Amino acid sequence: MASLSVKPGQRFTMPDWQNNSLLISADAEQQRYNSHHIRQEGRALRNETGNQARWDEHNTRTCLNDRITSVDRWREALARCLTDTDLEIDALTKVKEAAENALQAKNLCLDVAIECLTFRESRRNIDVVRDPLEEELLREVKVIEKTKKELQQRVDEAFKQLCLLKEARQQLNCDHRHKVETLELDRQCMSFNVTSGNISFKVKPTRIPDGTTALREWELNSQCNKDRAEAEMRASVDLRGAITLSIAQTNNELDAQRIATEFALRKRIRDVEGALSELRWQEQNTLEEIAEMEEEIRQLEEDLRKRTLDLKVAHTRLETRTYRPHVELCRDQAQYGLTDEVQQLEGTIRALQRKRTESQDALDALYRQLHRIQTDIGYKTNSLQLDNKCMDTRRKLVIPVEKFEPEVDAVNRTRN
Repeated sequence: MASLSVKPGQRFTMPDWQNNSLLISADAEQQRYNSHHIRQEGRALRNETGNQARWDEHNTRTCLNDRITSVDRWREALARCLTDTDLEIDALTKVKEAAENALQAKNLCLDVAIECLTFRESRRNIDVVRDPLEEELLREVKVIEKTKKELQQRVDEAFKQLCLLKEARQQLNCDHRHKVETLELDRQCMSFNVTSGNISFKVKPTRIPDGTTALREWELNSQCNKDRAEAEMRASVDLRGAITLSIAQTNNELDAQRIATEFALRKRIRDVEGALSELRWQEQNTLEEIAEMEEEIRQLEEDLRKRTLDLKVAHTRLETRTYRPHVELCRDQAQYGLTDEVQQLEGTIRALQRKRTESQDALDALYRQLHRIQTDIGYKTNSLQLDNKCMDTRRKLVIPVEKFEPEVDAVNRTRN
């Protein structure tokens, strides 16, 4: 009898073979299900993270742009304040030099009066008398000494005020320089994108650097610098007026009254110019707000149109589903969803309509306010022209008509 060359292996039954095939198929289906589920989750995660990343980048870019606008606005304000401070320093320096020249001119008058008194000391006997002439000479010496003392005090005040102005200017210049550097850095940040060649990972990028200040502190610092410079300029303007008045007080009462009147008139011109500048600033801001409000109304109307179209679609779907036959006309989840969508859209449309009405009312109010501002600008422009004519007319008191020419006022830096 023939025999097998090898030992026969284990034999399985048909149910085992069939169970093995079913098990493999079930495992394959389970693995495909798991893979499909993971792919769907991955796709959802990719969509979510991609949208979140794009939104975060857009939000960051918007914040950077707003910050650049804010810093640039402060830079312009500080630059204007720096220019005004430089002009005020030059004006106060000229007035200080005028006071020093006036003080130097008083020395000759004092020398003459003292010399006259010295000569009169040579009188003899009964002629050595306290007569009215000597009293006038002594009074003249006292008036000159008082005038010199007052002028010297004004010169000292002008020197101190110049130091304060230069100190305020130094702070303004430092703040302005820092803002220029900050603008350059922020604009460089705005230019970065995923294709930039100089981007890389950094060590602890979210750390808070030493010396970091709060936004409110930053605003207060710039505002304090600007307010201090403006306060010093106002003090300097007042001081220049006082110095000019002190120099004029060496003349007669009529000249003193004329100088006081012109000082008040110049101050009034400064006030009108300041109010006019403020109104023009308000006009510009109001025009910008009107443009933004009109754009907002346009966006509201566009959104209202879109939501109306969405509501039409939802209404059409609901109406179409009413024609389902027999038992198919059931309150399923789609029906509830469409009903909720219609209610939500109707509420949204009502809210958009209310907001559009409120925006239109606000726009009308802005137009009314703009009309008031422009009317007031016309009034103040006319007043300023009249005040400048008054300044030109008053110059005829000290300048002959045939030699009269409008010139720049060294005290107020305005053209008469």
